[in-house]
Amino acid sequence: MQRGDPACTRSLVLPPPAHSLINTERVLNGICRIRMKLMVSFLSRLLVLLLLLAVPGIVAAQPHDTAGDGGIQLGVGPAPTAGPELVVEQGAKITAISQQADKLQARVAANAENDAILVDIRSELDALARELLAAGVSFRPRLAAINARLDEIGPARGADEPAEPAALTQERQSLTHEKSEINALLGEAERLSLRVNKMIEDIAQMRRALFSNSLSRRYDISMALSPDVLDDFAAETAKLGNAVTSWLSFLFKYKLSSVLLATFYALLAAGVLFFGGRRLVGNLVNADPERKEPTYLARLSVAFWSTLLPSLSLAVFLGATYFFYSYYGVLRSDIAQILQTLFKVIAIVFFVYSLSSSVFSPNLPNWRMVPASSRGARLLFWLTFMMALVTGADYVASRVNQVMGSPLTLTVAKSLVSTVLVGVLVAIIGFVKPFLDRDGKPRGWNPYVRAVIFLLAGGTIVAALLGYIGLARFISQQIVVTGAILVTMYLGYQSASAVSELGAFGRTGLGKVLDRRYQIDDTTKDQLGLVFGMCINLIVLAIGLPLIFLQWGFQWGDIETWTYNAANELRIGSISISLVGIVTGIVVFLLGYFGTRVFQRWLDGKVMTRGRVDAGLRNSIGTAVGYAGIALAGLVAISAAGLDLSNLALVAGALSLGIGFGLQNIVNNFVSGLILLAE
Repeated sequence: MQRGDPACTRSLVLPPPAHSLINTERVLNGICRIRMKLMVSFLSRLLVLLLLLAVPGIVAAQPHDTAGDGGIQLGVGPAPTAGPELVVEQGAKITAISQQADKLQARVAANAENDAILVDIRSELDALARELLAAGVSFRPRLAAINARLDEIGPARGADEPAEPAALTQERQSLTHEKSEINALLGEAERLSLRVNKMIEDIAQMRRALFSNSLSRRYDISMALSPDVLDDFAAETAKLGNAVTSWLSFLFKYKLSSVLLATFYALLAAGVLFFGGRRLVGNLVNADPERKEPTYLARLSVAFWSTLLPSLSLAVFLGATYFFYSYYGVLRSDIAQILQTLFKVIAIVFFVYSLSSSVFSPNLPNWRMVPASSRGARLLFWLTFMMALVTGADYVASRVNQVMGSPLTLTVAKSLVSTVLVGVLVAIIGFVKPFLDRDGKPRGWNPYVRAVIFLLAGGTIVAALLGYIGLARFISQQIVVTGAILVTMYLGYQSASAVSELGAFGRTGLGKVLDRRYQIDDTTKDQLGLVFGMCINLIVLAIGLPLIFLQWGFQWGDIETWTYNAANELRIGSISISLVGIVTGIVVFLLGYFGTRVFQRWLDGKVMTRGRVDAGLRNSIGTAVGYAGIALAGLVAISAAGLDLSNLALVAGALSLGIGFGLQNIVNNFVSGLILLAE
């Protein structure tokens, strides 16, 4: 549906005030009548303007047929939205897309074993598919204009009919030729679209095969247990030491000032975030040891901020350090890969450490998030930290082996030791009795929880000992990283639930600030608490789910593609829903709603008050304007959401049927109220 932009310009000329020598009462009555006429004129013109703005498009003028001696002279139809140059432009674009598809297909064949590159190629193919769709859609207005014009001209005349003008024949031939070119380009675009979609499916199958092979591949661990592994380990350690030593020597000789400057910038960025955050959240970073019985919401807040702020500050420092080192040309290619992996592992391990310290709180029992004994909390804290440390060391060692080209036996031996060690630590957690019963005796885990813990521990150890190193590494990494993400999401969910409770938001720092500034009532505070709780849940899902997907073998390109497809077109059967369109429609309706309220206040306070309009009439006009504004905002919002108003005919028919059967009294009363307002 095309939208028109009708512009209406109105000018309201106020007559000069009446001057007469008649008595004062007649003068006042005449002025009141003049003002009332002006008010009615103003409102009528405003209503016409609103109706014109609500029209979705401009109706095209109908062609006029005029008879003449030499034949038929047809009126000029609707102007085409694009001329023949559209064929040239879109043809060049489709040719460029075809060439790009050839290059991407060659890249797929060359990088069939690299999952990250395959994801990047898949993202580029998705972009090409969208460009092809846009190219096909761009031809629709031109084709519609050509078909309409050909219908107006009609078919070529027969031999027994009067000859038509040469210009008309030439125009028909030109339009027919252009239509055939457009159809040829549409066929080429469809062929390319099928090819691109086939490449996307092939990449998906290749990635599934890579992931499956990485988990199901079996290694001979007997090689990893041979004495030669120690010699390989010593050789690789020396090789790594030489690489790091030569890099540090290069830094101190030639790049020392750049290193110091980059480190200073990184420290500055992290310091601004950390100290600025502490100033903003106040005492929520550190638990108060003097507070004997903190509330659950207070414990949640301290656990959240004491984990988030230091972890985020460290991540900013490490990320800024790597960025500025790269910017100043400090990093070699091999050192850059190792340093990037090392920084990631340091950030994750520190995050797990901070999270475990906040949840188990081994030194401050009053601030503990789980009802565990002091001994059990300390054991769980150190076991969790050791698992994160072992898993991180395994990840860094794997990257070092990849960069240094280490022997396969050394890689298998390293992964075997780390995965078995993680499995043993998980099994120890299952044997820990962290809780206390009513008599104060140690109590173990729930039987179902213990079964899951032993299943994970046993699966990791057995997979490693059978030679399925990839599967064992995958399980161990999910235990540590995915477990930390799930615990953080649980804390966020609990925080949202605590904030949403009745009276809880008023006790928070933000609630107290809002109360001091705006003196809001308790009902409004509870409503704000519910809104903030919903926002926290949405933020937790928006951050936690992508992080979990990344741990399970997906890439950022997959998440971006899913997000784009879900936001632009979500299909439920034959129904297509655009989340972006729905959000846009909601925003447009809210803008129209609040704009209507502002216009009502302006109309009542500025216009009708100066016109000395009766209070009852002012109320009636304000109510009518409110109804009209909300109805107009609803129509514009539906159009902005991408919904076709013609599809609402069935709903309107069902509503009419419902009114006919059961809503007669309600509609009668509503219409009667409108009539009373008008009178």
